[in-house]
Amino acid sequence: MHRIGVIGSGYVGLVTGTCLAELGNDVVCADTDAKRIEGLMRGELPLHEPGLAELVHANQASGRLSFTPDVGDAVRGRNIIFIAVGTPARDDGHLDVSHVRDAAIDVAKYVDGPTIVVNKSTVPVQTADLVHSLIAQAKTSAHETTVVSNPEFLREGSAVVDFMHPDRIVIGVSHEGAEAALRELYAPLRAPLLVTDPRTAEMIKLVSNAFLATKISFINEIANICAAVGADVRDVAAGAGADKRIGAACMQPGLGFGGSCLPKDTLALHRIAEQADVGAPLLEAALSVNAAQVRRTVARLIALVGGLRGRTIAVLGLAFKAGTDDTRESPAIAFVRSLVADGAIVVAHDPAAEERAGRELGTTVRFVAHPYDAAEGADALVIATAWNEYTELDLAELRRHMRGDVLLDARNLYDPLKAAAAGFRYAGIGRSSPLSAALASP
Repeated sequence: MHRIGVIGSGYVGLVTGTCLAELGNDVVCADTDAKRIEGLMRGELPLHEPGLAELVHANQASGRLSFTPDVGDAVRGRNIIFIAVGTPARDDGHLDVSHVRDAAIDVAKYVDGPTIVVNKSTVPVQTADLVHSLIAQAKTSAHETTVVSNPEFLREGSAVVDFMHPDRIVIGVSHEGAEAALRELYAPLRAPLLVTDPRTAEMIKLVSNAFLATKISFINEIANICAAVGADVRDVAAGAGADKRIGAACMQPGLGFGGSCLPKDTLALHRIAEQADVGAPLLEAALSVNAAQVRRTVARLIALVGGLRGRTIAVLGLAFKAGTDDTRESPAIAFVRSLVADGAIVVAHDPAAEERAGRELGTTVRFVAHPYDAAEGADALVIATAWNEYTELDLAELRRHMRGDVLLDARNLYDPLKAAAAGFRYAGIGRSSPLSAALASP
């Protein structure tokens, strides 16, 4: 058993701390957000993540997991400390590591024994060097402190499963004792372990997200071509994705990629390339295609309904993906904002993200409790997030609630023929159909 401190109790820190407690370790999670900690102490989670609440409650009850607003409690007496704070994008596209700096200084202030400091946050290359330097300069004790890079690969909506059953674990380390300790910590997961130097580990994280972002932008570009030439992108993706060198994961077209990782990490890697005076046209293209995808989909809707001013548009889904309440960089939010800017009246539904979306959209959108309520009197209905709940809707019932007949399926959840049978003029992403000339891309 290890005594572990986690600095940062947001998405990554909470999942990491909870799962490490589930593996039998003594874990304390700290955060400077006192309200967040107060809620966690009461068993109230600040985010929606399947399976996480049950693990938090069980490990709190067992005494293996606790929460504190005092960062010193997550450092003193702990042999492994995870830094899992936010690294948002700066205005210039680089990652903001100010919270990582603060955490490193806190470690230096409170460390009272030999300690392994693990960078779990997504950071620019050479951040492990920075943390090591900050701790060395600021600490008052003579105890050895080793800094390790251990990036996370958690997908929102399946983070607990991803932590407990990882594809791989990457450890960037240059100290044999720290490597042995991390190997022991993660041994119960029985996962492939890749040991590198810290800078390589940091690069692996950024490259992983940038590749996924590029893959999503690629299939969206292919979807647009498919619509123009009369091919079905779902079959194209299935056929190409069957090649093991390509794979079908992230080959589902839609409004584009979003969330807290892919947009900022891809942009950050592009900025690193610029700073190093290395051309990165593929990364630039991925970002450009992603930005254009929402605009293209709005144009598609305008063509279908004959203009947006005064039209009532029902939007199903506001989270950037199903299974989470996260609306950060959500293409669905960008889509709704564009509709409102063009004069549309937007009525929206999301199973989990209404509160967060409400903070971003304010009173410009009316939120309802059920998808059928959103459809009431709507001129068009748009599926913007691929929630499972939306795959089970009664299309004929939806159509009866609506004034118009347009179904813009921006996640390709429904069969075009079944939608047409329910009375809809159906438009998917990259799914050309002879049912109506309106199905053609603008």
